[in-house]
Amino acid sequence: MATDRRSGGIERVLSKCQSCVEAGNYYEAHQMYRTLYFRYKGQKKYKEAASLLYHGALTLMKHDQTSSFTDLSFLLIELLNQSETPVSEDMIEKIVTLFRGMDPHSEERQNFVVAAVRWTMKVNSQHKRGHPDLHQKLGLSFWDEKNYVQARYHLIHSHDGKNCALMLIECHIKGGYPSEVDLFIAQAVLQYLCLKNKDTAQVAFVKYTEDHPEVQSGPPYVHPLLNFLWFLLLAVEGGRVAVFSILCEKYQVSINRDPSYREYLDQIGQLFFGLPPPPKQSQGLFGNILQSIMGDDADDDSLQQSTSAGPAHQSTTSQSTSLSPVELD
Repeated sequence: MATDRRSGGIERVLSKCQSCVEAGNYYEAHQMYRTLYFRYKGQKKYKEAASLLYHGALTLMKHDQTSSFTDLSFLLIELLNQSETPVSEDMIEKIVTLFRGMDPHSEERQNFVVAAVRWTMKVNSQHKRGHPDLHQKLGLSFWDEKNYVQARYHLIHSHDGKNCALMLIECHIKGGYPSEVDLFIAQAVLQYLCLKNKDTAQVAFVKYTEDHPEVQSGPPYVHPLLNFLWFLLLAVEGGRVAVFSILCEKYQVSINRDPSYREYLDQIGQLFFGLPPPPKQSQGLFGNILQSIMGDDADDDSLQQSTSAGPAHQSTTSQSTSLSPVELD
């Protein structure tokens, strides 16, 4: 009987919410959504509470109630955290839908992305930098906005090497110099490998070199750096440290084009070839950056900084040294 009364009360509040929206009383509707949410939460009806917040947020968004829409969106992330709701395809889609409804230049949207990724980190310890499926959806959304910095950041943390390659091709054609054609993919491949994602690195490299109109078919390639990456991916599969060492020696000129490549290769040598870390010394800029990628303790701060970057057409220097707290935790 008590349950029936509660259900009846909830239905009445929902009906009143709809009436308030239709009458243009959006503030009152917002407060009712919140009231009903806390009732569901108190009864541990987390699925119902999540559905209410999502649909309530969309309803208020359609009526241009930005602050109310944002409030309910953040309450949804709070609920997912507190209820330790597992990551699912459906929930990722809901989060990305809410994300797309927010002002691209607002601080609230930046904070929303950070909160959503942290939720996936909390409930799934396997993905210490956030769930790759969420990163993939966010990356594609940023790409649609031509925000290449953010698109790249999230696609690097996904398993979508194909779209990462296509995005990099577009980014290079629109904002890069012809001489940078190999640098755009080199950074991505090395970062994927540092994140122990060799399969995605392989897919990204093949797609980029096959589809970029300024890359002649190979292997071998006209650009030495592309040949180095091709050999490196083969060496990673074989795991032979002698091959890796010879590669790094023979392609020193290409590797020296970007100071960060040496830092990446040190890490790759440790991950895939069992090499010891280089002698401990002052890490300098790129050492600190790499530590921020691989060190779990730095993930939250780096993630927060990553969402602060806006759209960019990166030139030679910014693209080739793009492993930074802005882009990769």
